[in-house]
Amino acid sequence: MKIRDIRLLPLRGETPDGGWDDKFSDLENNLHTLVEVVTDEGVTGVGSVFTSERLIRGAIEVMRPFLIGASALDPAATAETCHQQTFWQGRGGAVTHAISGIDIALWDVLGKVTGQPISRLLGGRYRNKVKPYGSLLMDEPEILRASLEDGLNRGFRAFKIGWGPFGRRDRHTDEAIVKAARETVGPEIELMVDAGGSDAFWPHGYKWGLQTARMLADYEIAWFEEPLRPDDLDGYVKLTENAPLPISGCEVFTRRQSFLEWIERRAVDYIQPDVTKVGGISEEIRIAQYADDHSIRFVPHGWNTAVGLAADLQLVAAVPCARWVEYITPAPYIEELLAVPIHPDEDGMIPIPDGPGLGLEWNPDGIARFTGGMQLTPSSTES
Repeated sequence: MKIRDIRLLPLRGETPDGGWDDKFSDLENNLHTLVEVVTDEGVTGVGSVFTSERLIRGAIEVMRPFLIGASALDPAATAETCHQQTFWQGRGGAVTHAISGIDIALWDVLGKVTGQPISRLLGGRYRNKVKPYGSLLMDEPEILRASLEDGLNRGFRAFKIGWGPFGRRDRHTDEAIVKAARETVGPEIELMVDAGGSDAFWPHGYKWGLQTARMLADYEIAWFEEPLRPDDLDGYVKLTENAPLPISGCEVFTRRQSFLEWIERRAVDYIQPDVTKVGGISEEIRIAQYADDHSIRFVPHGWNTAVGLAADLQLVAAVPCARWVEYITPAPYIEELLAVPIHPDEDGMIPIPDGPGLGLEWNPDGIARFTGGMQLTPSSTES
């Protein structure tokens, strides 16, 4: 089975707020792109990329000679060929992001052809359900309280709050936000804090990170994410050694090689590759396994789409040290792209799909709404 075509379906209109400038307008640009692989035997697979269509389209054109006609049943080999052949064409940037979407889609194809969930093809499933943490942007305390209450009402029993005013105003504001969050969710709900150190011109270093970590520990925060700039390896090593709570990061890195020194030097307690940027499932499973060998917990970064969430669910099923999955909420690119909504059970857990490939069904109306009327190509394995 060979790759016949690569299609892009850019999502526009409901990109969530985050660490990007308002100039990234939903009307002219996009920050999430679905990638579809169409095979010569009619089987199709879908992936997701945390990158604009313009960059992904250019990257795919560069790689087209190595994609069209390549095996659609050997995702890791096909993806690695693209990595190896593009060292001089943008290693680690948009090219790697594009390979991420293609790789996810190829694993989806392989799962459909074999009739197995991707997690089983990765070596086996350690769990059939996982706790999602509702991922929310921080805001003024009263606004944040309302968002957390809404999440509790929808069944979430863990939350990550991040960005917003945190670390961008003063330490009193930081503590007021965290205090309000803990009071709202109560002592039994897991609560994580994301400083957003990959934001443009992040001003803080090790001493701020350590002081803030001590404050967060007083509120029993489960982990402190991206307290420093993403390339401050030495700062992370010191902070992880001295902070009174777990430190996490690495969401912006691409390719497994970028993670090696961070894992070997134990620069974080929890490592957070993003499957839609890092190189796809083939790269992320290797990172997770290496982290597990070094007693570093794997927590996939998932601020993206329902397709990215589906890939993360398959990954956390196949990784021994995984415990949570990120679930941005509420998020139209998740809820409205799913044919069947996902709801946490009474324990705050969600099932990991055991159907072929990614294992989730897509909502054609939602895809059409956010792509200007586009649709995924029907797969010959689907009725």
